[in-house]
Amino acid sequence: MSRIGRQPIPLPSGVTVTVERELVTVKGPKGELSERISRDITVAQSEVEGGDGQQLLVTRPTDRSEHRALHGLTRTLVANMVTGVTAGFEKSLEIQGVGYRAALKGRDLELALGYSHPVEIKAPDGIEFVVPQPTRITVKGASKQVVGEIAAQIRKQRKPEPYKGKGIRYEGEYVAKKVGKRA
Repeated sequence: MSRIGRQPIPLPSGVTVTVERELVTVKGPKGELSERISRDITVAQSEVEGGDGQQLLVTRPTDRSEHRALHGLTRTLVANMVTGVTAGFEKSLEIQGVGYRAALKGRDLELALGYSHPVEIKAPDGIEFVVPQPTRITVKGASKQVVGEIAAQIRKQRKPEPYKGKGIRYEGEYVAKKVGKRA
């Protein structure tokens, strides 16, 4: 069995899970998420041994390679949904460069990145931008996929360049610097 797939997913109090044939919906304090799953994989809700709470179990019908691959994937996707509706996910970005800065404009993000115009990024539903300093951006939300996608979209506006390191990078990301031209 898959080492990841066979682990039970504990359900905190305040989280409800609805399992239909090919759809798993998780509701919690931070929102509602749903994910389509393969019809071969089974997600079932059960009592925890000892009687204190609920858990989800993900099972597969056979040991065929496609079922083994989907087993761990489905368990991880459902576990991320449970984590997202309880604690949420966040990605932090740093801006480096003279004159580069970020500001909130309502719910949206406005970036000054050295272009002749400001770059605006709209906040989709369920995503929140936090700008504690003009050179730091935090993307928060319930869906791990959407948070990562929006953070990558922001980073793409001005990737860190290899000579001076100017641009937008993930917090703690290492950018290898190149040696410039020699006279």
